[in-house]
Amino acid sequence: MRAIQMSEYGGPEVLRLVDLPVPEPGPAEILVRVTRAGLNFADTHRRTNSYLSKDELPLVPGSEVAGVREDTGERVVALMGLGGYAEYAVAPGALTFPIPAGVADETALALVLQGLTAWHLYRTSARVQPGESVVVHAAAGGVGSLAVQLGKPLGAGRVIATASTQDKRDLALELGADAAVDGAAEGLTERLVEANLGQPVDIVLEMAGGAVFDASLAALAPFGRLVTYGIASGENNTIRSGSLLRRSHSVVGFWFQHCLSRPAMIDGALADLFERVERRELRVVTGPAYPLDQAAQAQTELAARRTTGKVTLDPTA
Repeated sequence: MRAIQMSEYGGPEVLRLVDLPVPEPGPAEILVRVTRAGLNFADTHRRTNSYLSKDELPLVPGSEVAGVREDTGERVVALMGLGGYAEYAVAPGALTFPIPAGVADETALALVLQGLTAWHLYRTSARVQPGESVVVHAAAGGVGSLAVQLGKPLGAGRVIATASTQDKRDLALELGADAAVDGAAEGLTERLVEANLGQPVDIVLEMAGGAVFDASLAALAPFGRLVTYGIASGENNTIRSGSLLRRSHSVVGFWFQHCLSRPAMIDGALADLFERVERRELRVVTGPAYPLDQAAQAQTELAARRTTGKVTLDPTA
């Protein structure tokens, strides 16, 4: 089968198209013929060996696929640790889910990781209370575009989006944000407060790190919560306990990997997301589908924030 393999860490050029044997599923595993493989920002960290967990080389990246079960022919979406950038992938049976009729593969891929992330940012980490203001950074991206839409159904009041271009800010407003501002770090604190009608904000969903993290923290109201679920800038932050005490702030981390061993955190939430899509209450923004041999270009575009919505690879192209 064709697959993208990494034999070293580095730039996009380490993502090489190779021919590998079709993987053999073990006990409680399922072989999936892949029709779409999802790309996530974490894949770029894995490529540079800056991911939260460490891997052994060589490896086939990719943690989510949509496709067809080889044993039953059923359309499914699946989560796995590695192996998604390929024509076939093996996934744990417990993390393989039927795709409802009428739901596209790209939509299912967006929901199974990024949709679940957005859902848990509200329910598990931020624990949003009715009417609280919420800032969603990178609001035109995979997680952000879903988080903007889930805000009010999950209890938020004013939803404030940030994005890097006017087109992306316009998309966030179209998806239901009450305001959309430039997400650049300089002047961000002031823009967030102004967008919240002159008041500090209650919750920030943040995935950039660095100066954006600091500016977001400074925009929080007393008892405000900043939920960090990524470090796209590659810049870690230092938190001083005295600063948290003086302003009654909370900083909460969320890593989706911790959900994988807790089926109760996935099954009900994913069912809820599928139902919202089927009722047309939730719109999945799909980005480009790159041929498998263009994985390097796809990661480059994703890392440069030149994409919108869910980005995928098409192993059939």
